[in-house]
Amino acid sequence: MSDSLGPLSLLDLAMVRRGQPVAEALRDSLALAQHAEATGRFTRIWYAEHHNMPTIASAATAVLIAHVAANTTSIRLGAGGVMLPNHAPLIVAEQFGTLAELHPGRIDLGLGRAPGTDQVTLRALRRDPRASDDFPSDIRELQGYLAGESLIPTVSAHPGAGTRVPLYILGSSLYGAQLAAAFGLPYAFASHFAPDALVPAMQAYRSGFTPSAQLAEPYAIAALNVIADPDAVVAQEIADRVLRSRVRMLAARVPAYAARLDDAAIDELLDSPVGAQARHMMTYTAVGDGAGVASYLADFRALAGADELMLTNPAPELTARQTTLDVVASLP
Repeated sequence: MSDSLGPLSLLDLAMVRRGQPVAEALRDSLALAQHAEATGRFTRIWYAEHHNMPTIASAATAVLIAHVAANTTSIRLGAGGVMLPNHAPLIVAEQFGTLAELHPGRIDLGLGRAPGTDQVTLRALRRDPRASDDFPSDIRELQGYLAGESLIPTVSAHPGAGTRVPLYILGSSLYGAQLAAAFGLPYAFASHFAPDALVPAMQAYRSGFTPSAQLAEPYAIAALNVIADPDAVVAQEIADRVLRSRVRMLAARVPAYAARLDDAAIDELLDSPVGAQARHMMTYTAVGDGAGVASYLADFRALAGADELMLTNPAPELTARQTTLDVVASLP
């Protein structure tokens, strides 16, 4: 199969639909991973750390990765990402070192600087709100543990030491791009929900890149939403439902709206600032049949200057997400 679109990967948010049991949502994530692996087209699947969000079941990221890895055989799995300010680097090294020992050559570790939650939940995590200021030094400490070259005398990661789990820096601004470039690490941009700085961040990353022991040349990943179906009309209908669910999610955070989120209220909110925000978050979304999605992906890759595209798959039902994978996997 030609790789004209380049490497393709997946970001799975382990979505929990309204009224869906969490256990079922996690089973869906495993089924999706197994389906993706069976196509042979996708390089990796990442799971994101979010807290206090009832619609996302990947809070315990390393635990979910372990479960999926134990029930698949070849596809790479990782964090996209672990929010490093929430954790001691030693704990992260031990967790991902354990995963790497259990599943050698299959584990990635993407690192984010944001807390992945709100300030109240941040306090519940027992983390200092200023912990993000230590992000660069925490990365260096983590690198040391994974390389077996600890920066902390007498302290090593067991497991973890010597596994050299590959690190990726995640971001949605110039900060992460510049840090990834300075550290000589791969960079992944979260354009699937934060589109504004995509092009300047990618340019900053490439122009400032310094080779490292992990990476000789810059390697950039750009994320986008993809909703595909053999019938373009069906794909658009699913996309309309996804937009409504995003509006509902955003409105639930606003006290004036939270008490009334029936379908009529969502209809009204679609034309409000909340609707505009939801549409903006989905700026980079490929919707359509195979030909339409292929064209969009090629244009997006060129715009971003990306080496790899990471697809989020926001269709509500597992069957629709699997259909998206089948359509994308069939692309030349």
